[in-house]
Amino acid sequence: MTVKKSELKTEWKTEWKTEISKASKDETIIRGYNLEELTNKLTFTETIFLTLKGELPTEQQTKMLNAIFVSSIDHGIEVSSVTVARCTMAAGNQFNSAVAAGIGTLGKYHGGAIEDCAKFLEQNINENIEKIVKQSIENKKRIGGFGHKIYTTDPRTQTLFEIAKQNNCFGKYCKLAENIELELEKQKGKKLCINIDGAIGALILDLGFDSTLANAFFIISRTVGICAHVHEEKTKEKLVRRLSESEYIGETGKKL
Repeated sequence: MTVKKSELKTEWKTEWKTEISKASKDETIIRGYNLEELTNKLTFTETIFLTLKGELPTEQQTKMLNAIFVSSIDHGIEVSSVTVARCTMAAGNQFNSAVAAGIGTLGKYHGGAIEDCAKFLEQNINENIEKIVKQSIENKKRIGGFGHKIYTTDPRTQTLFEIAKQNNCFGKYCKLAENIELELEKQKGKKLCINIDGAIGALILDLGFDSTLANAFFIISRTVGICAHVHEEKTKEKLVRRLSESEYIGETGKKL
């Protein structure tokens, strides 16, 4: 059977919809507000809150979100995202490629625990704490956002929770996180502190954000630190740097 060209379906147009923004020759709209007005009247943190949540923050919410961003901005050259970003820059790649490489390493064990913790808190807000902690230990399932390689008490978490209490942002999810920390110590016999990921996971829920957006806050903040490291690598270090120390642990003396 021969199909005529005129009979073929030629309509491939896909309609894209968004409630976030619209740019035209007349104006740019962000969540219903004129971009020039936002530029004149809002801070970057306030505009981030508006763009992500769709509503303007209160003064207290702005202070809290700003503190979250500051607390996550950088944590040294040794972390995966910075090491990878600097190595990528040293290999002669473009600035944006190096930053993207660094951001690409943010995952389950580096920054990504924020969403895991937020989801866990969301799902267990009305559950028995003793029971859920016991189940996680018995099933050998780690609760995201608790424990740290360096800290027994994460000073960043303490600072954020103090700011949250001062600004009426310390809600039921932060309280749940603190209670889980206590129960983990009771049942395991050692302290697994609420780390920065867990603190942010609890705080963004108390700020009214959805858990599926949780990792965005770490990405937004840590991108600044990564950019600073990439620029330093580009302007102050030699290209194609190699690891200063490594250890070969394979076999030797093999013959063909």
